[in-house]
Formats: sequence, C-alpha cells, structure tokens
Amino acid sequence: MSGGSHGVPGAAGAAGAAKEVYKENLNEVLMCPDCRVTPPTIVEEFSSGDMVCGDCGLVLGDRIIDTRSEWRTFANDDQGNDDPSRVGDSMNPLLNGSQLETTIGFGEGSRARELQRAQNRTQNDKATKTLLSAYREITTLCDAMQINKDAQDRAKHIFKLTDDAKLFKSKPQESVIAACIFIACRQANQSRTFKEIFQLTRVPKKEIGRTFKQLEKFLQTIQERNTAGLSLQPMDNGTGSTSAGELCGRFSAQLGFTNPHRMEKISKTLAEKSSSIKDLAGRSPLSVAAACIYMASHLIGEPKNTKEIALVAGVSDGTIKTAYRFLLAERNALIEQAWLTGKIAGDMSRLPNN
Repeated sequence: MSGGSHGVPGAAGAAGAAKEVYKENLNEVLMCPDCRVTPPTIVEEFSSGDMVCGDCGLVLGDRIIDTRSEWRTFANDDQGNDDPSRVGDSMNPLLNGSQLETTIGFGEGSRARELQRAQNRTQNDKATKTLLSAYREITTLCDAMQINKDAQDRAKHIFKLTDDAKLFKSKPQESVIAACIFIACRQANQSRTFKEIFQLTRVPKKEIGRTFKQLEKFLQTIQERNTAGLSLQPMDNGTGSTSAGELCGRFSAQLGFTNPHRMEKISKTLAEKSSSIKDLAGRSPLSVAAACIYMASHLIGEPKNTKEIALVAGVSDGTIKTAYRFLLAERNALIEQAWLTGKIAGDMSRLPNN
C-alpha cells in the first residue's frame, strides 16, 4: 500500500513538468533593436516580403510568406468590376483572342501528352503563331540596332494593325517588318535611315521605300478615322525624314572620341546651321552629318580621317570631302566664337583644306 501511495505523486509531477515545457512564454515580445518602442509597431509588408518596424522603418525580417487567403470573394461580380483579389497575367493587346484559356500541363503517360497536343492544336491558331513569330523577329532586329522598348512596342503595334487589316498579304513578311521598324523609330525619335534598315534586314531599299509609303498612308487613314483599336502609344504621323543633326549624335558615339558629348554638341550645331547653305540643300543627311563630324573632329583637336567616318556613316570618303568643302567655305558663319575659347579651345587653323 505504501509503495502505491508514493507512485501517484511522482507520475503527477512528471506530467506537470511536461506541461511546463510546452507552455507559451508571454514575456517574449518581438521588439525593434533600434528604437525599442514599447509596445512595438511591427508591420508585415507582404508585397515586398519584409517585416518592418512602423516607428523607425528598420527591416526586421525578409522573405515573409503571405498567409492570407487568395480565394475569390465574388463581391463585385454583380457590378461588372474585376475582383482585385484574383491573381494572374494581364492580357496582351498585341495578341488575338480572350487569352483566358486553361492550359493542360505536360504530365506522365500517353493520355496526358495526347490531351496537351490536342489543346495546342486547337488554341495555337495560325494567326497567333504568325504574330508571335513577327514579334520575335522585331525584338531580335531592334536589339541588334540598339533600339529601345518604346520603339519596339510601336513596331509591334503597327504590324498588328497591318495584320488585322490584311494590308500586305502578298508582300514578304520581312519587308513589312522592316517598314514597321522604320516608322516606329521615327515616331519614337530614334530615327534610322533606309541604309541602316537595309544593312540590318537585307531587304532592298526600294522595297522598304515602297512598303513605307503604303504603310504611311494606311496609318494616316487610321489616324483620321480614329480606328486604331488597341493602341499602345498615341499614334502620330512622325514620319518626316531623318535630319543630319540626329545622325551626328549616333555617329559620334561610334567613333570613340575622348569627349563625345562636346563632339556631339558641336557637330549637331554645325549640321543645324548647314541647312542655310544652298549647295548642301539637296545632299543626303548622311553625307552632311559625316562632313560636320569631320570638321568638328579637326576643330577640337581629335582628327578623324574621312575613311574612318565613311565606315560608320555608310557613305564614300569622296562624298564626305565634297560636302566638307562647302562647310569650309562658310566656316566663319558656322563656327561659334565660344568653341574657340575656354580650357578646351578649338582652333580654326587645324581645319584641313580638303
């Protein structure tokens, strides 16, 4: 009897100790080590995955998992509004269709593979494949020419308009893409010449010119009727010819001058002033820009010969020298006095005679 009476209190003590181990310690409080405000104001920013102190802004933890519900509430369905709690990719205005389909994943077994192939055949129609192929080609060509995303989106938008209107059904896709890039660059103030587009796409300049003329009339018609539809950017004509000043900046950057900003500024100013020279009125902007760079390089003491400039500009060195002679004859009116003074002064005596 005595042994049994002593065993019961021992068991109760062990159970009590076990309960003490799992008891929550309410004295432990998460506190900001910087400001030590009590009670602390801890904010969980699920959008960035951070735990931040609301008083001083110190980040106390990162990669916080959002445990809130993602289920639909159906709160705004009767009002025709979108439910903001839903997640998913946004619609691409450059593609056709609703783009709200469910895709069958590639699973194990022949039945799953057959279901996926059948869905691909029904959803990926020929028109969508043509658009995606053209968009990939536009992106590749624009990246090779260092054209920014704004001009790329404009080119894709213009191609989508032509594809919807079935404007160039009989023309090769390469010439249509070349004309779309040419116009998009003009609209985005990143003008490229026919020669540069030809060197990139290998589409003949005459073919680019013919397609460009048709496409320009088509865009003007859309602008007048205001039927552009899914517009990514405001449609403007913006298809004037490339000026020599616009070309000077790009050519100067490719020639590797010590002070490219000063070189670009002087050559652009020369190109703008050269528009008053009658003998240069009918000449190509390429040759005028190259001649202005040739003059400016000698003026600031970083001379480049005509062959170096001809390789970048895509014109012959003889053409550059001919245009330069007209600039040299009007040098007193073209060259500003500010270029000849200061720490990095230019010198008109450095200018070559031919």
